[in-house]
Amino acid sequence: MAIRFTLLEGGAAGPRLGRLETPHGAFDTPVFMPVGTQATVKSVSPAELYQVGVDIILANTYHLYLRPGPEIIAAAGGLHGFMRWDGSILTDSGGFQVFSLAALRDLDDDGVTFRSHIDGSAHRFTPEKVIAIEEALGADIIMPLDDCPPHPAERSRIEAAVERTVRWLERAVRARERADQALFGIVQGGVLADLRAQCARAVTSLDLEGYAIGGLSVGESFEEMTATLAATAPLLPVDRPRYLMGVGTPDYIVEAVARGIDMFDCVMPTRMARNGTVFVPGGRLVLRHARYADDLEPLDPGCDCPACAGGFSRAYLRHLIRAREVLGLRLTTIHNLRFLTRFMEDLRASIAEGRFESFRRSVLARFRRPGGEDHHEAGGS
Repeated sequence: MAIRFTLLEGGAAGPRLGRLETPHGAFDTPVFMPVGTQATVKSVSPAELYQVGVDIILANTYHLYLRPGPEIIAAAGGLHGFMRWDGSILTDSGGFQVFSLAALRDLDDDGVTFRSHIDGSAHRFTPEKVIAIEEALGADIIMPLDDCPPHPAERSRIEAAVERTVRWLERAVRARERADQALFGIVQGGVLADLRAQCARAVTSLDLEGYAIGGLSVGESFEEMTATLAATAPLLPVDRPRYLMGVGTPDYIVEAVARGIDMFDCVMPTRMARNGTVFVPGGRLVLRHARYADDLEPLDPGCDCPACAGGFSRAYLRHLIRAREVLGLRLTTIHNLRFLTRFMEDLRASIAEGRFESFRRSVLARFRRPGGEDHHEAGGS
């Protein structure tokens, strides 16, 4: 296989510790993957990603297909050479963006025809074409084209999405030509446990390198999401990595880890940062609030990121954000990325030391927001 996953602790359900090796490095799981939609994590250089402890990032097939195009990226040596990033990369299929961003789209059993959100030009994705694009992009882990229904949706629509996702995955498997890329299967099924089980059985029968749970964090409640994870994760092979697509805040991560998930991605931490909201040990800090106008303390005295260790005050960062200065969004973005890499380190330590439940309760007390929110942002990082 193109990757190797070693389960160090845990099993079919509950928190797990693992080690994932790809052609571009090895890292511990559970892991959070920052989103670099356009072959960049917005405002952050590859060297800075390394400095804050990032091992793997996600890039978006839909956006990179539209611009600059897979041919240019392939000529540069794939995404690793194009963006000068030597760490691991995962590319999603772009299917979610097609369904959420494209101005017009026409879905059928063969694929989906859509118009670019950039210039209105017409395009078509099939399972085979998406695999060809991702092979040109050259990521370590690639995702197949799937049908991600909206929430809420009629049962008949979700049943059709499950059937189509499985058929498209079978076609993607047949279309693969590169042995150095890992293909993850995606489990759909909305919040319906029987359809999730049906999809999981079909997808796992293909014996792929890893498995993802898609179609969550698209508007369902926090309770629906966690119940769906609890029902679905134990159906996935114990010895393969499990990826929950589109989730990336501490409360959601800790609850997903409690149900056996290993990998996460989300644009929210970086998008929040650019709008002046940062993670600190006590929860979220909204720099735009007036009370920080004369606050000369750092964001987090215990943080070693450039914003905090560099002595930049909350008042100064608030000023930069309000003035729309690039330095402000860079510093807040790097801070949130460093916070999450440290958070994942602490989470893994809590599992290894047998104190995960107390860690989980503490995280929920500090970060859980009443009413929940949508953590899967369609527009990219």
